[in-house]
Amino acid sequence: MLAALVTQPIPIFFIVLVIILLAPLILNRLHIPHIIGMIVAGVVIGPYGFNVLQADSSFAIFGQVGLLYLMFLAGLEIDMYHLRLNLRRGLLFGLLTLFVPLLLGLITSVWLLRLDWTTSLLLGSMYASHTLISYPVAARFGITKSPAVLVAVVGTIIAVTGALLVMAAAVNVAREGEFDLAALLYLLLRMGIWVAAVLYIFPRLTRRFFKYYNDRVTQYVFVMALVFLAAWTAQLIGLEGVLGAFFAGLVLNRYIPGASPLMSSIEFVGNALFIPYFLISVGMMINLGVLLNIETLVVAAIMLAVALVSKWIPAFVTQKVYRYGASSRKVMFGLTAAHTAVALAVVTVGFNLGMLDAVVLNATIAVILITCGLAPIFTAAGAPKLKISMVSDDDIIRTTRVNNTLIAVANPLTAPELVDLGMLMRNDRGRHTFYAIHVRNDNSKQAKAIARNSLDLAHKTAAAANATLTEIDRFDLNTVTGILNAAAERDITEIIIGLHRRTTVIDSFLGSKIEQLLRATHRMVIISRLYIPLNAVTRIVVAVPRDAQYETGFSRWVRGLARLTRQLGCRIIFCCHEDVQPLIRGVIYHENYGIRCEFRTVDSHDEMILISPRVLEDDLVVVISARPNSVSYTDEVTEMPALVQRSFSRNNLLIIYPEQFGEQDALTSFVDPLSSDISTNTTSWGSFIKEKLRRFRKK
Repeated sequence: MLAALVTQPIPIFFIVLVIILLAPLILNRLHIPHIIGMIVAGVVIGPYGFNVLQADSSFAIFGQVGLLYLMFLAGLEIDMYHLRLNLRRGLLFGLLTLFVPLLLGLITSVWLLRLDWTTSLLLGSMYASHTLISYPVAARFGITKSPAVLVAVVGTIIAVTGALLVMAAAVNVAREGEFDLAALLYLLLRMGIWVAAVLYIFPRLTRRFFKYYNDRVTQYVFVMALVFLAAWTAQLIGLEGVLGAFFAGLVLNRYIPGASPLMSSIEFVGNALFIPYFLISVGMMINLGVLLNIETLVVAAIMLAVALVSKWIPAFVTQKVYRYGASSRKVMFGLTAAHTAVALAVVTVGFNLGMLDAVVLNATIAVILITCGLAPIFTAAGAPKLKISMVSDDDIIRTTRVNNTLIAVANPLTAPELVDLGMLMRNDRGRHTFYAIHVRNDNSKQAKAIARNSLDLAHKTAAAANATLTEIDRFDLNTVTGILNAAAERDITEIIIGLHRRTTVIDSFLGSKIEQLLRATHRMVIISRLYIPLNAVTRIVVAVPRDAQYETGFSRWVRGLARLTRQLGCRIIFCCHEDVQPLIRGVIYHENYGIRCEFRTVDSHDEMILISPRVLEDDLVVVISARPNSVSYTDEVTEMPALVQRSFSRNNLLIIYPEQFGEQDALTSFVDPLSSDISTNTTSWGSFIKEKLRRFRKK
């Protein structure tokens, strides 16, 4: 083979980057999935095309990393709650997509290709396996939480695992001359131990690491180390590395919220570099010249027909059994039609053992090329209609909701965690606008520097989560006045603020500023105290007062906590009176958030004290409070700060004051006489004097 035209590292990397840049731009205009463009580009520049680049070790390494990254992202982006709901359906589809290709492959290989039974069994395992190469198409259309995609993912787990076990059995028969049941059982035992070890070690290690290291870069490196550790150990026990990476994604799913900066970093690096590298490397392995051979064309046609039909039948049967639409069938077929790494591994092993000849090997490469091209097309054909069917009338109504969140960032130390909280609670079904405000009454350089640093960190945190945040550097009389004026100017619906630290004995739990803010606004106020990162939280425990359902902002705080729970992937436990429980459950189910929610009946303040010892240190405690003179305000609400301070002093804490109907009285305070807006008070006093004069004239 002739030497490649380009051999230097810098121009090689430049050419790859140009392909990654231009392929989506060009093919999007032609309405062709850009995945096909990456593969075709690999064929063109590869050793079997114009020989611009050589398929050297760099492509082998980056391609393998890209495949593992693709499988890891597939596991990471799965909604675990809906995955459990679709597990039974996925089990049926998985068994069908395993045994139908296995049987069809076995029959056609024996009767049409004239192969022996052992070799035919090996080739059947190749048909049974598939790769979620078109999963990025489903992710781009936003259908990864649809039943069709989740069923396909469950089917992938079953099919790949089963195909690898069948391959191991066939190879064992070829090497030993007979079927060794003990060797297969030993492989299953090793796999069981490996699964148990990953399930036990990875979550505990991740939670502890995230508690002490909150830097995004450090967390990213740690997560990727776990992914490749899982892939490596899977190979050590005789499984494929792709299975290890996918399982690592499922296990770490809980600790990497979809709206977090860490998730944005993982997706960015994978989609920008590693996954395109893998697709290009697949194209570089394809030799179009082998198709000129008549014998290879015949074998390739038979294998292609078996590969496509055997994956279409399970999708069709599953669609009819569970009454899915035609778009769901197309998506399931598109996700499971592509054969890449596992298929190539199967035929390579068979070729090296002398079970398969060069004709079957070349025909398999042709099947890989065609299925990798067809899979994204079928997925893209069904995805738009499936996306439309996922949007119900209630979803259309909910998209009209507007949320304007004001985040008070007083110092650089707490600004990132407050913005993270806002990002995790953001409304992804409507329009949500974020503002970060720093209020100062000092024009010194030091005060300006603190304000600028706090707002910069808030902006970077929001940008890392792919959200837009407007910065407000406000010079005002004091903090409360600045927040109130900014909230009025921008029609703020909720305010997020950090809990102050007590500096003197006479300080109250909330502090004078927050108490003044609560008296002066009727909007929802979320007071935060975070000791550990939110993605390390084990559960969310919510204390709800009696008659909380009668407050104006009841559904708003329930939706906010539901969104937070969905992002964190944890359980939420509501401790409340039995009259409140059906209404909370109704909001969550009507909005279709799909979270694990539990209820504990608590009728009094004393029962809440009894529950407090069962709250873990890694739990997030949420207290739903009430303003004086509100419907749910009782004497027990006034005692809640003392309970929180005594029983939950080491826990992450959120105190939520729900939105109330009407405006609050902005009263001045003896402690801080400038706590309210002077102009507002002037209007109030003017109205008061006019009312007194009017009554005096009547007398």
